[in-house]
Amino acid sequence: MSEIILFDYWRSSASYRVRIALNLKGVVYTSVPTDLLDASHKKPEYVARNPQGFVPMLSIDGHDLTQSLAIIDYLDARYPDPPLVSPEPAIRSKTLAQALLIAADIHPLNNLRVLNYLDSAFAASRQAKSDWYQHWIIEGFTALEAMAPEDGLFGSDLPNLADICLVPQMANARRFETPLDAFPKLVRIDAALRAIEAFAKAAPEAVKPE
Repeated sequence: MSEIILFDYWRSSASYRVRIALNLKGVVYTSVPTDLLDASHKKPEYVARNPQGFVPMLSIDGHDLTQSLAIIDYLDARYPDPPLVSPEPAIRSKTLAQALLIAADIHPLNNLRVLNYLDSAFAASRQAKSDWYQHWIIEGFTALEAMAPEDGLFGSDLPNLADICLVPQMANARRFETPLDAFPKLVRIDAALRAIEAFAKAAPEAVKPE
């Protein structure tokens, strides 16, 4: 079997999701740090393999896979234990809705390239960018809190795709000092997940290059 290589950036929440999934599946991989601050992701040789020039990219089974949720979907099909989405259509749809609320609604608006554009195109102050960031997290988390279970994880007894998406977004929320008092269920779920080894080993502080 060829080596599995993850091109990632330690602080990227999309990369964080894939690291969690790889760890949950017990997949051994090699990490290739791809620094978003020095534009490593924009080098011609990287863009030739990943036209968007984003992280993460997973090289596996002769494929260069991009987009974190698409990568995780591949991993779930390739390594089905433990499953990250239910085979039952209604439960699967619910999990995807929760995961996409984060991955498609919150995260893109708060991505580094968006924040940089607010700065370069509109001369947004640091406070303005922080307010922007917090606004979209709070709006999304308000809906997600209503979807969250009263006890257990989003995946009930075992983490699922929504749980994988939640933890990196909670890390971002804390980084931008977003008040979380209104989201007790999300705070509880996040704390329980971060105590799981697969999540802890994927955390930015655990993988940050020295």
